[in-house]
Amino acid sequence: MKRDRLGKGLGALLGEYLGPQTAEAEIRRVKVSDIRPNPLQPRRSFTDAELEELAASIKENGLLQPLVVRPAPAGGEGFELVVGERRFRAVSRLGWEDVAVVVRDASDETLLVLALVENLQREALNPLEEAEGYQTLGERFSLTQADIARAVGKDRSTVANFLRLLKLPPSVRKLVESGSLTSGHARALLSVADPVRAAELARSAVREGWSVREMERRTAEGTSARKRKAAKTRAVDPVVAALEEALQEALSTRVSIRRGRKGKGVIEITYHGPEDFERVFELVARREASEVVG
Repeated sequence: MKRDRLGKGLGALLGEYLGPQTAEAEIRRVKVSDIRPNPLQPRRSFTDAELEELAASIKENGLLQPLVVRPAPAGGEGFELVVGERRFRAVSRLGWEDVAVVVRDASDETLLVLALVENLQREALNPLEEAEGYQTLGERFSLTQADIARAVGKDRSTVANFLRLLKLPPSVRKLVESGSLTSGHARALLSVADPVRAAELARSAVREGWSVREMERRTAEGTSARKRKAAKTRAVDPVVAALEEALQEALSTRVSIRRGRKGKGVIEITYHGPEDFERVFELVARREASEVVG
């Protein structure tokens, strides 16, 4: 990919693949069944509603712009999608046998960058999908954060902030992926070192509808007190503290271990309402609560 073309938006990136100069003779029709989706597509969620709406529009008006595909790599048969994932899914829903395409050579790096930029311009990615896309660019193609920023037309600090979201506990990431928490809420939680505390704050934010500013205030308060408490716990029994920490990380909630005499003791697991109880139960019992209570 030409570095001087990066960072100028989807139009510039598509310049050599599809533009107003594309000759009509370059457009050809291929079987829909011969096209594979973009293997590096960062977007995982396509709602039925948006695809039905697009399919209805295409049925009424036709496909106004051909898909961009590349020959299947490594001697494979057919084609891989480069640009037009939503349109491809929509025409598949309509049951089209063939579709208009423009065939272009494209590297894997180009494939991922184009998919990222196309989705970013439509604001179609959730923050975690965007972060994972940047991570893939960095790891797969040995790009620095500055390289990634130029490729997608973002500031380096923006890319860095998104990548930091991948450090969040799994339970918090799920809330971000579902849209229950914004990227602003998530960035505030990055200052919380304790993953259990972060998960508790995240659930409270969703339940009580906290603003980002409120989340920032909550994450800041009580930090010193929690550090003193953690230090005291480790001083009392480092083995128990380590076991508590492992259980808390696995269950994403507060766990307390109280050791008694003759090797006996109590494990106390905190939950935050009926739904959270079912979540914890399923993690511990490895079966759904509904299976037990009927």
